[in-house]
Amino acid sequence: MALRAARAAAVDVIVVLFFALVGRHAHDESGDVVGVVVTAWPFLVGTLVGSLVARTWRSVTAPTATRTALIVWVSTVLLGMVLRVLSGSTAQWSFVLVATVVLGVLLVGWRVAARATRRARRRIETRMDRTRSSSGH
Repeated sequence: MALRAARAAAVDVIVVLFFALVGRHAHDESGDVVGVVVTAWPFLVGTLVGSLVARTWRSVTAPTATRTALIVWVSTVLLGMVLRVLSGSTAQWSFVLVATVVLGVLLVGWRVAARATRRARRRIETRMDRTRSSSGH
């Protein structure tokens, strides 16, 4: 269970760093590691808090559950924006809107894809098991 939660947290961190990198690139800012981390830290804190609130470690399916996805997404955006403003950066409405949509697609999207992949794998394994048992192996 803890391994899946750790993997989910790692994917969330990568997603938020990617979001910050693309945003910096779109505004002709440097893509250096320090700049990306400075841009991303408020959202990374929001992601961590969301994971803690959702208690992603509590079950095998929790890291990719819809409930978890929504909590992490909302926490990432809300806390990220609050911390961004408190640290002296801006949060124009257009940025809030873009961040909400992009982070939603990314943070919820990877979980939907992971669940779909897991279900498809289970279906294939079930079919293979049925085929093996019907052929006498």
